[in-house]
Amino acid sequence: MISPVRRRLAVLPFVLLPFAAVAACGGENTKTDCNLNACTVTFDRGVDASASILGIKAELVAVQGNNVTLKIGGQQVTVPVGESEQSEGFNVQVQSVTKENVVVRISNGG
Repeated sequence: MISPVRRRLAVLPFVLLPFAAVAACGGENTKTDCNLNACTVTFDRGVDASASILGIKAELVAVQGNNVTLKIGGQQVTVPVGESEQSEGFNVQVQSVTKENVVVRISNGG
């Protein structure tokens, strides 16, 4: 028979797993703000910018006018500012584009 203490210890890693995923977001030339199901990533423009979020790598590829091209988990997708597209099972929404940065919200596609 398993003691209550051992049972709690066995379950602990599964309880903490979502928090580890949130803590694991970050990148190069980016700022990230994540919760369990979504991340808002601010990519710096003019440099190689990428972030590891929600178990995937997101990269800023190019900005042409109001269209932002990103690589999400290896798949390239172009999203107009203010709109969203699906890529690799994620919903990708471009929130804003300035001379300095691009703000993108990436969430689980459901």
